[in-house]
Amino acid sequence: METASKNNIAFKSGYSDVNGMKMYYEIHGKGKPIVLVHGGGSTIQTNFEKVIPLLAKNREVIAVEIQAHGRTSDRNADLTFEQDADDIATLLKNLNIGKADFLGFSNGGTTTLQIAIRHPKLVNKIILGSALAKRNGVPDWFWGFMAQAKLENMPKPLQDGYKKVAPNPDGLQVMHDRDAKRMVNFKDIPDEQIKAIKAPTLIIIGDKDVILPEHALELHRQIANSELAIIPGGHGEYIGEITTLKPDFKESELVIPLIEKFLNKVEK
Repeated sequence: METASKNNIAFKSGYSDVNGMKMYYEIHGKGKPIVLVHGGGSTIQTNFEKVIPLLAKNREVIAVEIQAHGRTSDRNADLTFEQDADDIATLLKNLNIGKADFLGFSNGGTTTLQIAIRHPKLVNKIILGSALAKRNGVPDWFWGFMAQAKLENMPKPLQDGYKKVAPNPDGLQVMHDRDAKRMVNFKDIPDEQIKAIKAPTLIIIGDKDVILPEHALELHRQIANSELAIIPGGHGEYIGEITTLKPDFKESELVIPLIEKFLNKVEK
């Protein structure tokens, strides 16, 4: 593990041997651990650069990159949300972290659902940012778009974000194809698995999100100990995801106070 600094704030980063690949992670701040899980086609920075310094004021932020994304190596296997969940569980074991909060965005939110389902003992609280659990949770056009997905249609900030950190720029096509294939083959998470989640859960979406408000509401109804927040804006705008950034971006418009309030709440 090495220590680096960004904007003069020190953080640790490293690689861990995880189920046949080298998984990249960063650790920022001190306190109770919260694990950040990015979305498809993304890196730690393209999803979470704006929120990491804010969360790290009060917590130990462990940010990871999943298979074939950013600095993490690929392996000869398709991406699955279940495998991502198991990989993150293995990483935390390697880091000697027995329990943590989790914040997953987009595909990372779906992975966070799988962590809560498959590794409940690891989980304190979960935050599901624009998470998909059912195929009907997005408009019909989404699936046609995914079936025709081409690298050149991938948002340029995400392509640039990958190239900035990846050891092999040619991996961009691999990442894109693995993400597209995973979405084309997406299967509904069974109701009984969702209803079995006991962890306190905060569900967040934008009112102009790709995820339908009805889907977020259904998740809220199915997870007994959950809260729902629908925030004005698009997919990831509430965390300052890179493709949503505008020239007049303000940190004060992010949902960190809402997240902190949820995490700090003492469960009865």
